[in-house]
Amino acid sequence: MSRRRLFTVSGGAVLASGLLGAAAPAAAARTTDQSTPVPGTGTHVVTLGTAAGPAIRGPRIGISTAVVVTGNLYLVDCGLGMVRQAAAAGLTMDRLRALFITHLHSDHISELPGLLLYNWGPGVNGIVEPVRILGPGPAPLPQGAEVHVPPSTASTERFVVDLLQAYAYDVNIRVYDEGRAPLDDLVRAEDIRLPAAVHADPDRNPCPEMEPFEVYADASVRVLATLVNHPPVFPALAFRFDSADGSVVISGDTTEHPNVVRLATGADVLVHEAIDPAFYQAQGLPPDLLEHILESHTDLQAVGRVARDAGVGHLVLSHLGGIQDDSDAAPTRTVFGGPVTVAADGQVFAVGQ
Repeated sequence: MSRRRLFTVSGGAVLASGLLGAAAPAAAARTTDQSTPVPGTGTHVVTLGTAAGPAIRGPRIGISTAVVVTGNLYLVDCGLGMVRQAAAAGLTMDRLRALFITHLHSDHISELPGLLLYNWGPGVNGIVEPVRILGPGPAPLPQGAEVHVPPSTASTERFVVDLLQAYAYDVNIRVYDEGRAPLDDLVRAEDIRLPAAVHADPDRNPCPEMEPFEVYADASVRVLATLVNHPPVFPALAFRFDSADGSVVISGDTTEHPNVVRLATGADVLVHEAIDPAFYQAQGLPPDLLEHILESHTDLQAVGRVARDAGVGHLVLSHLGGIQDDSDAAPTRTVFGGPVTVAADGQVFAVGQ
């Protein structure tokens, strides 16, 4: 048997037996392992990785969230370690329909090479049909910032093209040696451009109030986006997924902002970033860095106000900065009376059940 044929047949069988199992009963929340894959019916949210970054402060996986609708997989962000976590949850990338990037900070995109290169082709239950990668662009540096590594303006499209070029030898040799479909034919990167009616300015008005707008739709889900406030990054986005079962909103990195409230209004599940300011204040950080952290993220009481004002069904805290477990959410519960969960890596939440 040729190496190409061996890769396709035996490799796929091994991966299928290790990662795909019988669907477990739906549950409100649980942590995944190889024996409890995400159900193939209904809509579920999986907090694959819950850590703020890019510092590694503990065992939590880098930020990444999956939305699974009747077996179809949609990912938001690719933080460090999420590829292994997705495998542990049984989320093989032959089910991936689209990847959404909230912004181009490294802790949200650093695992994209692993996601593509370790999940490419039928032999690994990987990508075999074109997958859309949607994210911000163009993304200029703030006025006055020095350009140490060109270019001065980034975009999702540029990032993916450059990534594939960086791994050009690996891509080309595997197409030649293993018979894989060219990876550049399977990956379709798209910049999400703001509606013409939104008059945003990267330096003076990076997050004007606006109405959510559609960025993706297929037979299973409709996805809306809005600008969020994560200075000095521009643009930074949040996403809402609407399915027949209900709605889930993923905030990305943001301060408390009316755009998030508008996007999340009536959502069944809101996955929102959160920080504990006291944790950072105790670190002895330089004043400018501390001020930046506090002004570009959402504290525990503020996230409660967002959930309360949006009338969400369940608030799930993720992208956790200085937050360890459920007891840390006490300040949030003083503001929001609904269910609040400090997410664990690999936790599964049913939507609309």
